[in-house]
Amino acid sequence: MTERTVRTKNIGLRGIAVADTKISYIDGERGVLIYRGYRIEDLAENSTFPETTYLLFYEVLPTPEQLAAFEADLRAARTLPDVVVESMKQWPRSAHPMDALQAAVPLLAMADPDLFDESRQANLRKALRLTARIPAVVAAWHRIRQGLEVLPPDDTLTHAGNFLWQTFGIVPDADTARVMDICLILHADHTFNASTFACREVVSTRAHMYAGVAAGVGALSGELHGGANARVMEMLQKIVEDGVTDIQGWVRERLERKERIMGMGHAVYKTMDPRAKILKRLAFQLGEKTGQRIWPELTEAIEKAAMAELSARGKTDIQPNVDFYSASVYHILGFPGDLMTCIFAASRIAGWCAHIIEEKYGDAQGKPALYRPQAEYVGDYCGRLDCEYIPPEKRRDAAPAA
Repeated sequence: MTERTVRTKNIGLRGIAVADTKISYIDGERGVLIYRGYRIEDLAENSTFPETTYLLFYEVLPTPEQLAAFEADLRAARTLPDVVVESMKQWPRSAHPMDALQAAVPLLAMADPDLFDESRQANLRKALRLTARIPAVVAAWHRIRQGLEVLPPDDTLTHAGNFLWQTFGIVPDADTARVMDICLILHADHTFNASTFACREVVSTRAHMYAGVAAGVGALSGELHGGANARVMEMLQKIVEDGVTDIQGWVRERLERKERIMGMGHAVYKTMDPRAKILKRLAFQLGEKTGQRIWPELTEAIEKAAMAELSARGKTDIQPNVDFYSASVYHILGFPGDLMTCIFAASRIAGWCAHIIEEKYGDAQGKPALYRPQAEYVGDYCGRLDCEYIPPEKRRDAAPAA
């Protein structure tokens, strides 16, 4: 029997299983996403973000009494500590929202009375506070940078509805709040993506939860992970501004120039991302309600043209991902492009915290383990080893200064 060589180096760990998890599962071939055993379609249709968060934290869906208590705790934790808001008011208003969010996480840590308590119950309390406060930070920074007052939370609103209220100062209707709620559910977790792995790697050193979350925010800020929805929106707006009417020709020209169609293709899914299907429906629903059908209709036209052109090139596995239609949804809801990745964080905080807890206690792995991979040294300077140190005054052939 011929042994198969598995390449593990210099591929970004793609396809390499590094740990067990009980939190979420993806079948990229069939387009399946599961949280704790539940299909994402069922959760989006029937659950709420607080209930889904409870599921991620506690492994089971709550009873009505448990959910009511959990939602009450979330509401009680929404108010940001004064030190966080006062500090944010001193920051440059040109700061990118993701940089502001990452800067705020250590401030939230310093204000958390459970910071250095590593019991499970303390980490669950920290996870709840973070889930309540990350959206509040996003909303507060959006208002501060516009010179507006930070709004207090409205305890009569749902978690998603309050996020919209604190961001825009307008109480959303129930349907709009529900759209936001579904968006939060869809982004809550996605197995060992780059930001989740960053969270887990950091807390494997026994760093506290906030240190892991700060790492997750940093990873999410990169355009290869978060941020793609904003680039999809930029693409759509540019098409409208340029007056492009031949979408098929526009797509063909981009592909011929070896340029990407933003929002098409995923590292795991080889079919349409199941979240994209739900977001497509929401985009058309919102577009119809607000008179902004132009965005989902244009997105759908690009999808059809891209699928046809890619299929003709034998690339049938490049299909819409979660960012493709979320761009239209967030734009119609009123979010500017540079805030879209922060919405991702306001949702993914639930998954990050669940993974951090699983990592800290070895819930799926049996016991915690420090991540310590190896690298193969390929440097060759004076031979493989032992360069001789030459004092500065005796160096004659040093490399030119950069």
